[in-house]
Amino acid sequence: MKLHLLSLAAIAGLLPTFVNANTEKTIFLGPPTVNVPSTSPTLGTLGLDVLTPESSASSIIRTQLNASFPRNSPYLASFPSSSTGTNADGTDNERGTTSWFILDNLVPGQRYEVRVCWAATQPTAFKLETFPIDTVFDTPDLISSLSTYSYARHASGGGGSDSGNTAAAAAVVGTETQRSVLFLRIVAAADYFTLDKALMTHVPPVRVDVILDPFLLNVLPRSLLPIVGYIVVVAISSWFLAKYIATTIRFVALQPEQEKKTL
Repeated sequence: MKLHLLSLAAIAGLLPTFVNANTEKTIFLGPPTVNVPSTSPTLGTLGLDVLTPESSASSIIRTQLNASFPRNSPYLASFPSSSTGTNADGTDNERGTTSWFILDNLVPGQRYEVRVCWAATQPTAFKLETFPIDTVFDTPDLISSLSTYSYARHASGGGGSDSGNTAAAAAVVGTETQRSVLFLRIVAAADYFTLDKALMTHVPPVRVDVILDPFLLNVLPRSLLPIVGYIVVVAISSWFLAKYIATTIRFVALQPEQEKKTL
C-alpha cells in the first residue's frame, strides 16, 4: 500500500511539468526568394527580433510581449477604464496588442512551424500570422501597424528580448541578396477576469518563448527528432527484452517435463 502511495505521489509531482504552459502555433511554407535591398530603408532598420532556422540559438527568442483586452471583451463590462486594445505606441487594436518579428533565411517550399509558449499563470489568447514582404508593404493596415511597432521599439530601446536575437537583425543589413523572408505578426489578447482593478486596467507583459521549428522532410518538426529517436530505441529494446523473457519462460516451463523423462 505504501508503495502505491509513493508511486502516486511521484506521478503527482510530475504533473505540474505538463500543465504549467500553453502553446499557440502556425504552420507555413517558406516563400520564394525575394530581392532584399541593402539601401535604406532596410529590414534591419526596423529593429525587429529575427528568427532563423540554422541553429537552436537563432530559432528561439525569450522575450516579453505586451497584451491588452480586446475592445469587445466580455470581461470589461465592470471595468470600463480597462486596458482595451492599446498598443505600446498608443494606437488602437480591437483584437489585442500587436508585435512583429522577422523570419529570415528560410528555404523556399520547406514547411515550418512557429510556436508561442507561455505560462498558464498568464491567461492570454495569441494569434499568429505570417506575411510575405510584398504583402506587408502593399497593405496600408499592415505597413501602418509594422511602422508604429517599429517606432515604439526604437523609442523604448529595442524591447525586452533575453536571447540576444535582437542583435541578429544586424545580419539582415548587408549586401543586396535573394532570400526567403517572412514577417510574423503576433496579436496578444488578455484572457482573464479578476476583481483586482489594477490588473484589469494595466495588463502586465506576457513572458513567452517564440520558436521557429523547421520540418524534416516536411513531415516531422526538428524539435521532435530526439523524442522519435527515444521511442525507436525503447521499441527496439522492448522487442529484444520481450524475446528474452519469452525464451526464459519457455525454458522454465519445459524443465519439469525434462526432469520427468530423466526419471
